[in-house]
Amino acid sequence: MKIHWAWSMANGSWLVLNRVANRPLPSLAINHYPSTIALMHHVAALCCVFSLLLLLLGGCNRGDPIVVIQLNPKNPDILYVATNDYIYKTRDGGQTWTNLSRGMSHSRVISMALDPAYPATVYAGTKGDAVFKSHDGGQRWASMRSGLDDATISSVVNQFLFDPTDSNHIFIATTMGVSETKDGGEHWVKKMEGMKEVLMVVTLGMDPTRPAILYAGTSGGVYKTIDEAGHWEKVNNGLVSPDIIKSSRALSVTSVLVDPFEPDTVYASTLTGLYKTIDGGKAWVRIGQSLQDQMLFSMILDRAKKGVIYLGGREGVHRSEDGGETWGTLNTGLATLNIRSLVQSPTDPAVFYAGTNGSGLYRSKNRGETWESVPTALQSQ
Repeated sequence: MKIHWAWSMANGSWLVLNRVANRPLPSLAINHYPSTIALMHHVAALCCVFSLLLLLLGGCNRGDPIVVIQLNPKNPDILYVATNDYIYKTRDGGQTWTNLSRGMSHSRVISMALDPAYPATVYAGTKGDAVFKSHDGGQRWASMRSGLDDATISSVVNQFLFDPTDSNHIFIATTMGVSETKDGGEHWVKKMEGMKEVLMVVTLGMDPTRPAILYAGTSGGVYKTIDEAGHWEKVNNGLVSPDIIKSSRALSVTSVLVDPFEPDTVYASTLTGLYKTIDGGKAWVRIGQSLQDQMLFSMILDRAKKGVIYLGGREGVHRSEDGGETWGTLNTGLATLNIRSLVQSPTDPAVFYAGTNGSGLYRSKNRGETWESVPTALQSQ
């Protein structure tokens, strides 16, 4: 039904007329308004009802959950994001986006990485279909499974970690452990010696000055290797009690990062709080107890400022400038505080991106002091 307004020249009032399809307008006055003031009230009411119907029928466009963000290390205008369903790429800083998911399986993308030496080479880790690789910036994808057992292929690939001296040397963290490739994913080898009781590896961290030293964040705490994953040792002193390890309430480490200024200082974010060691994992202490929410999903160590830490979680973005002793909130401009992903630009340390679980992608050009929405308009086509 179409609603038409008509002005009555006879008495200076408004008539509301019905019209169905293309039938002629009948001389039917549904309502008669003696004044334009009354009309305005009725128009406002109709607009409110119409807007409500649009919301109910079309849904609120709050944006896709941004679960992964990857920035080109050489071109700040090129970035990739992954939602629950697709991978997208922009070449103009977020003005336009292209869906890059063709050629991949329908498995959900959990992690991504760009070759630091050749950024057009892109890796994608999935839930249920292992690793995909693209040599042309995501236009075409190839499955990279050789050497991965069936359990690993069907698991979740949580993270990629590159050797800074050789971009073909890569480690992956999966729900079935750690695997390594030395030829850019052509062949994989499992590297789990010493991790007997580990069920899943969530994250990996590498000493940037000594690449043979790695840390693995697992469902059972943190493990360390000093020989490129040849052998792992548990380093949980002060991090998690044996009682928790034996129970179903195992501590889940979501991120392990090595301080670029002091490599024996390591931070571990978990689903139950933040921890720090200053002796390479021999002893951990709890920090950040003042944070309202202790369930932490993302962590960044500012590569240009010593002792500066950023955290993302269900209460937005927080920053410490004293190694985790005190914290401030950085949520100005964010429409949603549930942060799924947080990254620092490799080309400008003042630029950050935050992916949310409800209002899309945000960018800060002043280290998180203020945020602006990045128009994504992500489509499934």
